Amino acid sequence: MQAPATTAIKTYTIDPNHSTVRFWAKHLMISKVHGELPDVTGTVVANEEDPSQSKIDVQIKAHTLSTKNDQRDAHLRSADFLDTENFPDITFKSTKIVRTGDDTLDITGDLTIRGTTRPVTFKAEVTPEVPSPFGGFKRGATALGQINREEFGVMWNQVLETGGVVVGKDIHFEIDLELDRP
Repeated sequence: MQAPATTAIKTYTIDPNHSTVRFWAKHLMISKVHGELPDVTGTVVANEEDPSQSKIDVQIKAHTLSTKNDQRDAHLRSADFLDTENFPDITFKSTKIVRTGDDTLDITGDLTIRGTTRPVTFKAEVTPEVPSPFGGFKRGATALGQINREEFGVMWNQVLETGGVVVGKDIHFEIDLELDRP
């Protein structure tokens, strides 16, 4: 009788000092406004042999949003957009992870913004694990994705005289995570 194979399951925490979520949306239908959500925490349980068994759980403090413009940031935190007073966290919990290449994955999960949860898929690239000079191990991950903000109840807009709108519906994300394992 053959001994059962062992699965290489590794649990990581997101290093909040070296991780961020960047986003952009169209402004006046002519340019992009970029911002970031720097307060990112969570865990990744990685199953190297079977990524479909991996799990990702991320929390983002919505009030940390910054576009480097105080007036715009206050508006984005208001009830017109993220309503951070009533919905302080943006969360993501994976539901399906599929390996698409040696170091690439499609990560589908439930994204919750303003109390509305919808499925979203991110294209991700992961780096191999390396020893950390501070002890333990590190690895990196970058994910790209896009949502329609209106599907999450973020409806505010103004119609322009030219026929466009002030803020585009599509929000594009680039997520950079540094992961730690003891």
